[in-house]
Amino acid sequence: MEFSTTVILAGLIFALLWLFTVKSSKKDRLPPGPFAFPLIGNLPQINKKRPFESFLKFSETHGPVMTLYLGWQRVVVLVGYDAVKEALVDQADEFVGRGPVPFMQKATKGYGIVISNGERWQQLRRFTLTTLRDFGMGRKGMEEWIQEESQHLRARIRSFKGEAFDPTFLLSRTVSNVICCLVFGQRFTYEDKQFLNLLSIINTILKFLSSPWGVLYNIFPWLMEHLPGYQHTVFGNVKEVRRFIKMKIQEHKATLDPSSPRDFIDCFLIRSDQEEDNPKTEFHNENLISTAVNLFLAGTETTSSTIRYALNVLIKYPDIQEKMQQEIDTVIGRDRCPKMEDRKSLPFTDAVIHEVQRFLDIVPFSLPHCALKDISFRGYTIPKDTLIIPFLHSVLKEEKHWTTPGSFNPQNFLDQNGNFKKNPSFLPFSAGKRACVGESLARMELFLFIVSLLQGFTFSCPGGPDSINLVSEYSSFANVPRMYEIIATPR
Repeated sequence: MEFSTTVILAGLIFALLWLFTVKSSKKDRLPPGPFAFPLIGNLPQINKKRPFESFLKFSETHGPVMTLYLGWQRVVVLVGYDAVKEALVDQADEFVGRGPVPFMQKATKGYGIVISNGERWQQLRRFTLTTLRDFGMGRKGMEEWIQEESQHLRARIRSFKGEAFDPTFLLSRTVSNVICCLVFGQRFTYEDKQFLNLLSIINTILKFLSSPWGVLYNIFPWLMEHLPGYQHTVFGNVKEVRRFIKMKIQEHKATLDPSSPRDFIDCFLIRSDQEEDNPKTEFHNENLISTAVNLFLAGTETTSSTIRYALNVLIKYPDIQEKMQQEIDTVIGRDRCPKMEDRKSLPFTDAVIHEVQRFLDIVPFSLPHCALKDISFRGYTIPKDTLIIPFLHSVLKEEKHWTTPGSFNPQNFLDQNGNFKKNPSFLPFSAGKRACVGESLARMELFLFIVSLLQGFTFSCPGGPDSINLVSEYSSFANVPRMYEIIATPR
């Protein structure tokens, strides 16, 4: 009896605290939102398998700027192009904060470019963008690395001799090798066991983040830390990636020539030496390790998943594949390596690649932003420390900006004369000051790899086009495409 009374009292106290929070939030002029339960917030009202559908439903009632509670974490969601652009571009300085994603906080210890804020983020972003640009324009720039890697990819696919194979890890190896050239100054053979293990780990991490277990960790990290479960295995995997990067940094330190930097790590170490007397420097080992982890993880799985999804689309719609091949054959032929300057002469191919990104919608909720101070937006107040979600799914699938938002249609990027046309709502890399630093590299990889593959092969699958399902296998943090065995018939 005494126990039940205690439970009831505790429940009443929590309920009163919750009512006080909600009441005080009204005077803050928070954006409207659905009723939220004590402690668990709006979680019971969200579709666990397709959460973006619930967010869209909420916005039908509450508008393009709304407040939700994920657990007891207050979140303001920006829905549609106009709201996202107004916040991230027009009020860029106010919305520049990055939300503290618990998984990433623990994986990087709060260091690195992705999760940091303030001076640390500014210095690391400026340095990373400059370094990426320098290597892109260097004597052996990114385009050459990608062209070289595409030849390795085609050779490996030819070795299957028309037999069905799963392209998932092959594409991961290919894309990751470009990042490895940039960060570590080397590529790995497709048989390298350590490399294959790391790619398997990266795939595992992305799937975990997009699973209900990963979502729960990011909402209730303090609870999940004390419960048994797969999250502990995943963090063990993260440590393995960090160990690998630490080893590479030590190798670089032993062979560093400051007059001739080979890659990102060399450039960082040189800058670190230059600033060794600066007590406020952000160019130290922890930031190097975590930024390398950021580049390695982000630069591998998202781009390789997009290429894999592109192959699924081409198998699903063989007429689109054939039309792309005809355009490529006419402009480039089947022997010469494609170059980025070919893109302007391949409008249909370019439109298909853009539509693949739009339709896949790989990071539907973007990475959360955070109000670093109280923000006034559209007549509302977003209080300090509120998470902010630029809902990219709503931008990429918004009816007023796309002809056929719910179906795959390259005409979304073509004018009446068949010329490529830009669409301001195409924001798969987000927008503003927190847009993806690797955007130009990812665009280059998608174009060069996909064109190179279509030069050499026609793609199909054992079950035929109707067996391909373009609805993502996992949908939460990321939309992860379904895995299929495919057949690459040499042309």
